[in-house]
Amino acid sequence: MMKRKIMAACGMVILAGFLLGGCGSVESGNVRTTAAVEGYQNPDAKESCAAENVWKEQESGKKGTDGGKPHVVLQQKETEVSEEDTEAADPYAQLLKDPEAMAADKIYAKETAEPGKTRIVFAGDILFDSHYAIMASLLKRGQGIEGGISADLLSIMRSADIFMVNNEFPYTTGGAPTAGKKFTFRADPKYASWLFDMGADLVSLANNHAYDYGEVSLTDTLDTLEAIGMPYVGAGRNLDEAVKPVSFIANGKKITFVSATQIERTLPPDTKGATETTPGVFRCLEIGTLLEVISAAKADSDFVIVYIHWGTEGTDKIDRWQQEQAPQIAAAGADLIIGDHPHVLQPIGYQGDVPVVYSLGNYLFNSKTLDSCLVEAVIRDEGLESLRFIPAKQSNCRVAKAEGAEKERIINYMRSISPEAVIDDEGYITKQNAQ
Repeated sequence: MMKRKIMAACGMVILAGFLLGGCGSVESGNVRTTAAVEGYQNPDAKESCAAENVWKEQESGKKGTDGGKPHVVLQQKETEVSEEDTEAADPYAQLLKDPEAMAADKIYAKETAEPGKTRIVFAGDILFDSHYAIMASLLKRGQGIEGGISADLLSIMRSADIFMVNNEFPYTTGGAPTAGKKFTFRADPKYASWLFDMGADLVSLANNHAYDYGEVSLTDTLDTLEAIGMPYVGAGRNLDEAVKPVSFIANGKKITFVSATQIERTLPPDTKGATETTPGVFRCLEIGTLLEVISAAKADSDFVIVYIHWGTEGTDKIDRWQQEQAPQIAAAGADLIIGDHPHVLQPIGYQGDVPVVYSLGNYLFNSKTLDSCLVEAVIRDEGLESLRFIPAKQSNCRVAKAEGAEKERIINYMRSISPEAVIDDEGYITKQNAQ
């Protein structure tokens, strides 16, 4: 690459008696001179020739003709900064200067609470449909999202550098419920702002309820989230939009999120997959396109997270589609795999060195009493530094952090179903038999 040279050029200036010197700068072919009156009055004062000038003062130790004032020499100094050096220091510096390119590629700049450390928190399914128990209870309590999520969990979510959750419903007041579907959801678009109240930075729309009230319910959702500035992944107005990942640049690293859904597995599915010309979700029961997207993301990112809607509802057993796809997703370039859909917790495992959280379970979804969790990933320059399972419990239309005996019970349960992982008493996860 060509090297950029930053030049600083000022001539020698001699301060002697009543002689006043100055620096010249070239502007549109003309020389502009500034008298150095301040420098004569105070030899320590400096005036910049230009913003990028490099100044160096030297006292010669010799007496000037005035018998006392030392000469001040402003020497030319050249500093070379290569584009390679700039890119090595911050490979995304140029991209960060191009907001149009970032918006087109769904890339967001993110400042972190601690330099060099990016803390990402994941939650499972949420539901804001006022015709179902969770939202009805929240509205009755009149506390907003604080009425449904304990303060200690909210603190974890809000303090995360990036918090991601599964938005398992559309935001719309229109459309008609999908004929023959047992459960169909929708929420008034005015409640989309509650995502910010939760601390959300990114929502997944790749699920089997994003299309519950037809195409209009999905497009209304896209319009709603875009209007409030909430990033989303896993759905779009066409296939190109639906498969496009979302990335965050934090601490000089590009962290990319890919989201897709296997569900429903019936053909044709009630939840429409996006096509080249029609809106829909990113479907991945046929996994080829997903693997291509992951591979491309890996080539262009420092860390790739795949958030996938898969598994069988109501069981902690991993099904054959999860077993088939997990190793393929890891091999394609995923650094972390996060699953949801079963509405219950499922094992934490590994594909090689890639952690797989098979199901986050419900988070704030229905009135059932269920074990739940947050999962926290900490990323540094070298990659994934730590992965932590944070036990929680959904009960009485509210989710709270598990403590004491309940915390111990849930962690022990996760240990019992996760033979590939070691989970310590604080929920930190490592690979079994890791050297």
